[in-house]
Amino acid sequence: MADMKHRIESRLQSLQPQFLEVVNESYRHNVPVGSESHFKVTIVSDTFDGKSPVARHRLVNTALTEEVIHSIHALALHTFTLVEWQKRQETTRESPPCLSGSPDEVRAGAKKLS
Repeated sequence: MADMKHRIESRLQSLQPQFLEVVNESYRHNVPVGSESHFKVTIVSDTFDGKSPVARHRLVNTALTEEVIHSIHALALHTFTLVEWQKRQETTRESPPCLSGSPDEVRAGAKKLS
C-alpha cells in the first residue's frame, strides 16, 4: 500500500492541479516517529476559480475520500487559483508551531520539571 502522502497526491489529481505540494508535518507534533497523521496541502487549480475558501476545501475533501480523511488527524489546506498563486510569487505558507509541542519540546519540558 502506498504511503499517505502519495495517496493524497493521487486523489487530488482529479482537481487537475497546476501545482501540488503535500507535506507530512507529523514530525512537528507529539506523535510517534514515522507517523502519518498531520499533513499540509498546497494546491493550485483553475477548478477553484470563483469559489469561496469553504467551497474549495469541500472540493479537496470530496476528492480525498472518506478512507483518507478518516486516516489522518490534521489537514491544513492552502487552495489557490493560478492567478492567486502567481500573486503570491509561487510561495507556500509556513505552518504555525504545534501548540501541544513537538517531541523535542515535550522532552525538554520534562527535563525542566525534574
